[in-house]
Amino acid sequence: MKKELGLLMLLSTILLSGCGGDKPATVTQGTGDLPSKQVITQPEQNTDRSGDCTVDRISLDSETSQNFYGTWKVEKLLGFANSYNDASEYPTGQKFIGDKIIIKKDFFSSKGLKNYTKYQTELKNPLYEITTTCTNSTSFYRFYKIDIPDLNIKDVVKVIDVSDPYTKLGIPSGLNFFSVNSDRLILLSEATIFELKKITDEM
Repeated sequence: MKKELGLLMLLSTILLSGCGGDKPATVTQGTGDLPSKQVITQPEQNTDRSGDCTVDRISLDSETSQNFYGTWKVEKLLGFANSYNDASEYPTGQKFIGDKIIIKKDFFSSKGLKNYTKYQTELKNPLYEITTTCTNSTSFYRFYKIDIPDLNIKDVVKVIDVSDPYTKLGIPSGLNFFSVNSDRLILLSEATIFELKKITDEM
């Protein structure tokens, strides 16, 4: 009887110590929840590769739109992005020099790029949006691997997307625009970079 009583006490001690051991595990798991929440919020605070680029699709602000709208002439070839692209024409780039692009609030036309039908498109009431804003040239280069000549360290570069208002799809012509400090416009065609010059202010 004494042996059975001793065995019973030993068994209950083991069970109690086992239950007691569960408590720290529960507490540890509870505290473990906090770091996992922090891990989730960190990417929201830094959603890009550079730390100085904000990736967010927003409407054009008044300063950017004032510079962006107008008739633009392709003035000169600036170079190529640091990425290979079969559609880019090395070493002179696409034959765009002297061609025109019309960007109005209610109309977009790249029909003026006369040597290439694949880059020609027209849209009524196009949707213009800033998709990325980089606050300095270093972050812009890190993010896009594009070296724009004469870009100063503190220049703000906004990437502008042109899309169809109904389908929300971007223009199917491989053309992208970079607004520098809202007073300079760069055209990227495939991996070729061109400087644009405004010839008329049209809203």
